[in-house]
Amino acid sequence: METVKKFIKEHPHMWWGLYLPVYLTMFFIIEHLITDNYWATQTAIDDYIPFCEWFIFPYDAWAFLLVAIGLYLIIKDGEGFRRYMWTIMITFTTATVFCALVPNGQDLRPAVMEHHNIAAWLLQNTYALDTNTNVFPSVHVLGVIAAVSAVWHTPGLRKWGWRAGSLALGIVIIAATLFVKQHAFIDVLAGLFVGALGDIIVYVVIGKKRDRLMAEGKRLRYGSCQNADS
Repeated sequence: METVKKFIKEHPHMWWGLYLPVYLTMFFIIEHLITDNYWATQTAIDDYIPFCEWFIFPYDAWAFLLVAIGLYLIIKDGEGFRRYMWTIMITFTTATVFCALVPNGQDLRPAVMEHHNIAAWLLQNTYALDTNTNVFPSVHVLGVIAAVSAVWHTPGLRKWGWRAGSLALGIVIIAATLFVKQHAFIDVLAGLFVGALGDIIVYVVIGKKRDRLMAEGKRLRYGSCQNADS
């Protein structure tokens, strides 16, 4: 218990992670409230996108990607974790509010699975947990953008391998949302747009101001130490 208390005291930024249960509560509430009478987001473009149940593996890998990056940042980069969570908070909340105000969904899921394999079984269970409503903008896309942005802005993960790997995985996950028919094409476009706005707000608008304030704080502390030594 003392070890846990010490860890929390040394990593107070971890409390930003409490947004996740708040978001999940909001998400599952609207999932149960919005089941029909929704705006169907599919368009003619979706008819040209094939269905492939095997993409359920990268689709479900989304959660592991977000958690893994979050845990790394909690331990290694407190400021990075704050910005990561702020991006998620801004974009996920925007998506949830929009879905509550403008009920939406898509009617692209296959009525019957053509193949019977582990991928089809996992996809059916994913369908049961995550309905075909509240899809615009795609939260999967928002999460990918938040995760990849965090990798690209974290000093400890700036090696080309980490950047390229996170970007490649992110692209595959986004593609998977279309191939497993969990999102329509415009859901993904909306996710890219909202995610980009969230990234600009956190890393450009807020981030530059915080970087400047932290740099000034370091200079003041450094100056104070020099004066004390003299």
